[in-house]
Amino acid sequence: MRAAMIVGPRQFQVLSLDPPSPDSDQVRVRLEGCGVCGSNLPPWQGRPWFDYPLPPGSPGHEGWGVIDAVGENVSGCQAGDRVALVSTHAFAEYDIASSEEVVVLPPELENRPFPAEPLACACNIFRRSSVEEGQTVAIIGVGFMGALVGMLATSAGARVIVVSRRDCALDIATDFGARHCIQFQDPQKVVARILEITGGWGCERVIEAVGHQVSLDVASEVVRTGGKLIIAGYHQDGVRTIDLQSWNWKGIEVINAHERDPVVVQQGLQEAIALVIKGSLNPFPLFTHFFSIEHIAGAFEVLSTRPPGFMKALISYE
Repeated sequence: MRAAMIVGPRQFQVLSLDPPSPDSDQVRVRLEGCGVCGSNLPPWQGRPWFDYPLPPGSPGHEGWGVIDAVGENVSGCQAGDRVALVSTHAFAEYDIASSEEVVVLPPELENRPFPAEPLACACNIFRRSSVEEGQTVAIIGVGFMGALVGMLATSAGARVIVVSRRDCALDIATDFGARHCIQFQDPQKVVARILEITGGWGCERVIEAVGHQVSLDVASEVVRTGGKLIIAGYHQDGVRTIDLQSWNWKGIEVINAHERDPVVVQQGLQEAIALVIKGSLNPFPLFTHFFSIEHIAGAFEVLSTRPPGFMKALISYE
């Protein structure tokens, strides 16, 4: 099999390796593709705490494909099933996962790319947010994840305010029904505009989906008294400072929406599939850039620079 390996900051090698063998409770999947996640950027860019080279296929975790080998203790899926999986070495043509980490894709999704892990994350973020019809929901950051959560919030009947630096993201937000789209340039102007829209009250729900200090600051300022601040952005570049006095005074609920329980992740996978089939969640227009494994570095470059029109890059192995 071919497998991509990060050998140093901004350096990939594509290797030829034997496919892994599944343990008794695992399946092996011949991957059709894998999404590139924003959390993949720091290992590629380089940080002092990373040791290189990374394992082959790492840190790909948004794969889908067809099961071609099954451990003797596996139940619920079989060879030939087309599945999405939550694995850790999916920048390769084969990867293994436990049976609890795969979900069989229904016929309605045949021939469709399906990086289910981020779709499951979006469903779990939305569930943790407890969005109700008629509430005002601000989404700070409209990348792939912010767009998915925005779709779910508008489907639930919320009044959605989105904030993004990029015009193309604001256009997508308009398409899925966001009520207000704000350009993220001057943070205090963003805060002032949201407070103006909400009559000075702020928003019942604020979903921070960037992972930077400035986005967390804005989110903290625009959540209303007694509201919920949901941290969906992946903060992985050091410590954060917060205005705890403001959080205390407002009496807000702060929710870290990153799930690590495999059972909850599996539930999110199942829910995502059902919502896509139903039409409440439509990720397909967000898949904007496609690369072969030999050109995987290009996928990371566009993720890093986010050119006009970019939302999500996928690696294809077919």
